[in-house]
Amino acid sequence: MAGKRNTQRAYKAAKKHPKVTAAIAVILVIIIAAVIIFFILRPDIFKSLFFKDPAGNGAEAGAVAEIAEGELSIHFLELGNKYTGDCTLIKCGDTEVLIDAGSRKGSAETIKKYVDNYCTDGVLEYVIATHAHQDHIAGFVGNKDGDTRTGILYQYKVETLIQFSGITDKLKEKPTEIYTDYLSAVDYAKGNGTAVYTAKECWYETKDGAQKQYFLDEAGNVSLNILYQRYYDEITTDENDFSVCTLLTQKAGENTYNYLFTGDLEKEGESSLVDKNDLPEVDLFKGGHHGSYTASTDKLLNKIKPKNIAVCCCCGTTEYTSNVENTFPAQAFIDRASKYTQYIYCTTLIKDYKAGEFTSMNGNIVFYTKGGRLKLYCSNNSTVLKDTEWFKANRKWNGV
Repeated sequence: MAGKRNTQRAYKAAKKHPKVTAAIAVILVIIIAAVIIFFILRPDIFKSLFFKDPAGNGAEAGAVAEIAEGELSIHFLELGNKYTGDCTLIKCGDTEVLIDAGSRKGSAETIKKYVDNYCTDGVLEYVIATHAHQDHIAGFVGNKDGDTRTGILYQYKVETLIQFSGITDKLKEKPTEIYTDYLSAVDYAKGNGTAVYTAKECWYETKDGAQKQYFLDEAGNVSLNILYQRYYDEITTDENDFSVCTLLTQKAGENTYNYLFTGDLEKEGESSLVDKNDLPEVDLFKGGHHGSYTASTDKLLNKIKPKNIAVCCCCGTTEYTSNVENTFPAQAFIDRASKYTQYIYCTTLIKDYKAGEFTSMNGNIVFYTKGGRLKLYCSNNSTVLKDTEWFKANRKWNGV
């Protein structure tokens, strides 16, 4: 009865003051229209308000045209062939950092074509070679065309090169062709003024100019930090164990973002990484060892709790194994990573390894900040791994 009386009073009031009622109706229509237009123009805010991921993960949808205008961008490159490998470009203002240059010598041309879109002065301020495997250093060497070398260490002026602190006894006794060629490329860079340090020298700061922390901007808002792991000091039988590990930290307005890169570091190395460093939770993790079952362990993931993961690999490739569950990215990797985020992205998809056929998965994956907000742009699409057709046919998410 009370509700009915209130309705009757409202009706009588509206009838008594028609102009006021009409004005209120017009104002409401304007407000509703303005809200609709705002959310059409800014769907990212609409999504964040009403469809927010319960874990607080993910990044806003970005656009290629605004990457160069961002405060910081991190690019995971496709390498132009059927082979899995790593190459990550970091750009902060006029400073560029290149971490690794895989996967084969011919990738050098693909890398340079991409990097030249963002490095316009021909100078790479920092280059990091994580370890001595072909799929991480071949692009530094490149091919020889007459007197011209296409490798990254030949094509750019490199100010500082930070490399792995050791190699296995096997590689010492019988150096591979690519490792020998890499040493020649490093010597060439040295001859052109490149300062060369090992990760160990940077961590202990035992050599003039070697630092455990480098700032990429004058304001000191973006730092490149060399992390410690046990195999800077110890001998091992696996080149992966020597991987240089870095943490990129960015202060962007009221936000602080952390980005972790661990090369192909595996279980024991990751354990020491957790034990010997004060690792934060990270906004972005480059999936360890291309999403292998041997890396991205529970111990590391539980410490860093990644919000986004980028995996540099050819999904489903039989390059290293014919065991379907262990092809990159492995089911074991998925099982561990899925506890923390659904936002996993991969560069490339193998179609037929024997025939050399491949295509883009997400393509070149770029995380960047603009206006202090983290954004994502992928050259092919931004579909998360678990929603791809390849995943549905080959992997399970949380056991399903």
